Amino acid sequence: MTSTEITYVGGPTAVIAIGGLRLLTDPTFDAPGEYPVGARRLVKTAGPALTADKLGPVDAVLLSHDQHPDNLDASGRGYLQSAPVTLSTVSAYERIGAPVRALRPWESLELARPDGGVLRVAAVPAQHGPDGSLPLVGEVTGFVLSGEGLPRVYVSGDNASLDVVREIAGREGPFDVAVLFAGAARTPLVPDAPLTLTSEDAARAAEILGAALVVPLHFEHWGHFTEDGPTLTKAFAEAGLTDRLRLLDPGASVQVP
Repeated sequence: MTSTEITYVGGPTAVIAIGGLRLLTDPTFDAPGEYPVGARRLVKTAGPALTADKLGPVDAVLLSHDQHPDNLDASGRGYLQSAPVTLSTVSAYERIGAPVRALRPWESLELARPDGGVLRVAAVPAQHGPDGSLPLVGEVTGFVLSGEGLPRVYVSGDNASLDVVREIAGREGPFDVAVLFAGAARTPLVPDAPLTLTSEDAARAAEILGAALVVPLHFEHWGHFTEDGPTLTKAFAEAGLTDRLRLLDPGASVQVP
């Protein structure tokens, strides 16, 4: 396999270097502060390790959804204008237009690799909360990255459902790497259930996916997360999966074997 590296920028934002291409997840570069979502506000507690101008060029943006500022903020929206392509939901395309390219669940496209091969990027379902929460939280997508000689990578986006994970594993797995949005996010909008994976469910997802390497994102830097790095460490240890978990400091990278 060619070298693959994941660099944690902060929140839901990471650079995935795979097959000679650089992909950016959910661009968020704004400073800490309060950010409105309708009549509510989300509180950002820390900024990114890398600013947009220090990040360098990317070949594509993988945008799980655009409707929440903790997944796409003002600086991130500006960044989209310079990216060659942004892959996201139909709803995101309807709201933003170009440069978003919509992918429906299970649709895919191929990005040309410098070595002459291709990187397949497939959209997969994501459920941003409990059953029935779609009208409240809106459409979200995850992604699967694959190609000849490359590790198979799952990027969950804001998914809270293990049933969704099982469906993806059945159709696209097994996986070498899982980039899981965790943190058990909770807001008054859906007060009785988490909007993203709990730490325990992240460990269970790793087992379902067969992933030997798990890189959590989106579990810190915002006030609405109710679980964090220590709870992820504990959950993976209790599941006997400590060797799979890679909790990265902001700005740090991990090489995929």
